[in-house]
Amino acid sequence: MRRLFAAALLLTTAPTLVEAVPAAPAACAGPEFRQLDFWLGDWDATWNASPGTPAGAGSNHITKSYDDCVIEEHFDGHPGQHLMGHSVSVYLAPAKEWRQTWVDNEGGYIDLKGGPSAKRDFVLTTLPRADNAHASRMLFTDIRPNSFTWRWQKTIDGKTWADSWVIAYTRKKS
Repeated sequence: MRRLFAAALLLTTAPTLVEAVPAAPAACAGPEFRQLDFWLGDWDATWNASPGTPAGAGSNHITKSYDDCVIEEHFDGHPGQHLMGHSVSVYLAPAKEWRQTWVDNEGGYIDLKGGPSAKRDFVLTTLPRADNAHASRMLFTDIRPNSFTWRWQKTIDGKTWADSWVIAYTRKKS
């Protein structure tokens, strides 16, 4: 009888115990986690010819996942080129920087880190590699609600950057 009474008491008080506990704040709720939100959406991508890259057009689809903590990119270079790739980007709070990992259908794998610059651009630079390969970076510039310019750049001296590929992004019409 005591067990039955204890079980009934627990069942009748359990909802109030749950209600009394405040909801935990979202893990990615701070403003730093919104710094790359300008990139979200569906984009048309166009580029002029550059060394090793013919002129072309493609598309990019950027979403948030995992409780809005991860930004996922799905780049499709068709019909302009063969390249298709996927990246995941997260804000790493302890380091106070963004991290991105890129993989593609050509066997590419790139680790990047960075964040907003003083010029209101967004910069992600390759992490140092054991083979001392020259650094590369992606630079988002001219950021507006419905357009931006993306630049893939390389450096030999670590100070002077040169464009390797420049893509003009325009938000797709709904």
